[in-house]
Amino acid sequence: MFAAALVHRSMPERLSVGPSWGLLVITVILLIPLIYSNHRGHYNVSRILTFAATGFITAAMIASLALLVTGIPKHLDSPQTLLRSAVSLWLTNVVVFALWYWKIDAGGPLGRDKAHGDLDSSFLFPQMLIRDEPEEIWSPQFIDYLFLAFNTSTAFSPTDTAVLSRWAKVVMMVQSIISLMIVTLLAARAVGIL
Repeated sequence: MFAAALVHRSMPERLSVGPSWGLLVITVILLIPLIYSNHRGHYNVSRILTFAATGFITAAMIASLALLVTGIPKHLDSPQTLLRSAVSLWLTNVVVFALWYWKIDAGGPLGRDKAHGDLDSSFLFPQMLIRDEPEEIWSPQFIDYLFLAFNTSTAFSPTDTAVLSRWAKVVMMVQSIISLMIVTLLAARAVGIL
């Protein structure tokens, strides 16, 4: 979450709702009780705080994208600013949706770690189909969801992972739409100006 807020912080001041450092401060403020509650074993509190922080980052990313898109016809930004902003938004999009997938799928990290038997996952990773021993359960980690989010933002679809649930399909469509807007509208405009 801190990394997503930090990448978002690198965008120009004009593209921030409020001060450009505001999202980073909100994230740090939420991370302090989150780490404390997680350390004390209050996992429900840390889960709620994680959702709140990820929600703030998602809202800020969408607001910045809207500000950037509305500024294109007015030529408010230089080509370099457009490209830098497009890269920052795209990276934030990847990290934010990886966080959403990781925290929601199969009950989140704790739900997946405590699972006995097959996972009730919304995603079918290829590793889930390979079992050397009957009791062996493969559980996806954050890097697996980051790879899924990266592929969704790059190819506008999952590449090696099947999407099983309706909520995951809807969220992946939203991620693809955001990525498509960033790539086509912003990067194409910036390259056309250059």
